[in-house]
Amino acid sequence: MDQNPRTLFKGGIVVTMDAGTPHPTVGDVLVEGDRIAAVGVDLPAAGAEVIEAAGSIVMPGLIDAHHHAWLGVMRRLMPDVDDLFAYIDVVAQQLGAHYRPLDMYLSTRLTALASLDAGITTIVDACHSSRSPDHTNAALDALAGSGIRALHMVGAAMDKQASSAHLPADLERLARGWNTTDSLVRVGLFGQLNLDWWKVARGLDMSILTEFIGDLATLGPQFAEPGVLGPHNIFNHCTRIPEATWQLFADRGVNVTVNPRSDALFGFDDDGFAWQQAVSHGLKPALGIDLDTAFGSDMFGEMQALFGHQRAAMRYRRFRGEQDVPVPVTVQAVLESATVNGAHVAGLSSRVGTLTVGKQADIIMVRTEGVGVFPVNDVIGTLVQAVDRADVDTVMVAGRLRKRGGKLLDVDLGKLSAEVLASRDYLVDASGYRAPVAPVAAV
Repeated sequence: MDQNPRTLFKGGIVVTMDAGTPHPTVGDVLVEGDRIAAVGVDLPAAGAEVIEAAGSIVMPGLIDAHHHAWLGVMRRLMPDVDDLFAYIDVVAQQLGAHYRPLDMYLSTRLTALASLDAGITTIVDACHSSRSPDHTNAALDALAGSGIRALHMVGAAMDKQASSAHLPADLERLARGWNTTDSLVRVGLFGQLNLDWWKVARGLDMSILTEFIGDLATLGPQFAEPGVLGPHNIFNHCTRIPEATWQLFADRGVNVTVNPRSDALFGFDDDGFAWQQAVSHGLKPALGIDLDTAFGSDMFGEMQALFGHQRAAMRYRRFRGEQDVPVPVTVQAVLESATVNGAHVAGLSSRVGTLTVGKQADIIMVRTEGVGVFPVNDVIGTLVQAVDRADVDTVMVAGRLRKRGGKLLDVDLGKLSAEVLASRDYLVDASGYRAPVAPVAAV
């Protein structure tokens, strides 16, 4: 077997997202092993598997910087919810309280595979349901088996029945087993504002995730102490927080992620607009999908929502007479949030996020021949505003093809569907959950 396989994406519209490389241009991308070996025109293809990319866009894989993968079997269970605590009651107190490691595995696998299918090559998996070491093992095995690149954030379960006695002590075992140099799947801490847990994670050089909604939480003076906040921190949502907190975030160089659709769903954000606040303070906000209970694994939807929400919010501020209102967002900035910024948040900027020689080959190819897509007059505008998950033809993670010709590779969807439905039915029966659940047969 070839230990250094070569793949050539030939004749596509290449969008590198690398600030030092002119784009887009028609050309080739050569992959050797798990690395990008060359980007150029008419590259030699000797010994390479050639993927004809004419009429398609070749670009870095999308990065979903915040997603609760463990909610996979609860897809669209609460599409209209606008009450955070009603949501928590259902997903945590009712259904989540009955999760077995098997349910954790199936939900996480479903989310990971759906993400790959949609051109997402990296996911920051925000797991606020790490009920036991066995549940964490199941989630990690599901991510690794899917082939996606992931940062799995281990966190205490939200329901009252769960114990978090294994945390944060279990982090050392997980770091030793998963945070190796060449691991596609790594582990961090979903630590909220627990500084004792943060200290353990920092000692293990782990990223630390906190969901932060200004209406529900504030940062005390202890968070301004030297060494507490820094690039190891990821703050999600960041809606309606005071200027002093934004300045602290900027001074310490923390990472910020926003979820355009779910932040709107729950009414977390206002015309201050967290994404814009982060940009205005010199930070590089990334995008996350957040919830399967209302949405699905679709970063194209998040990009479109970001574009529309920012423009609406800034337009409203101008309309009411504010001065020095930020300029309307561009499609380039939106795409950067879904690629380059996501890599930065996940601590992977040196590995992925751009099509740069020497980086790992996380690449997607997007078809443009669909009736809703052609003609391609502006490449970046087409990616942000026109294509969707159905146009994703090919997905590669670390040089390995995971989707080809519009089909996931080595995945039995019929078997997965049957297993997921059985998991859902078990959780509904065990919890006594009474909201309508559609009696849909497995595919």
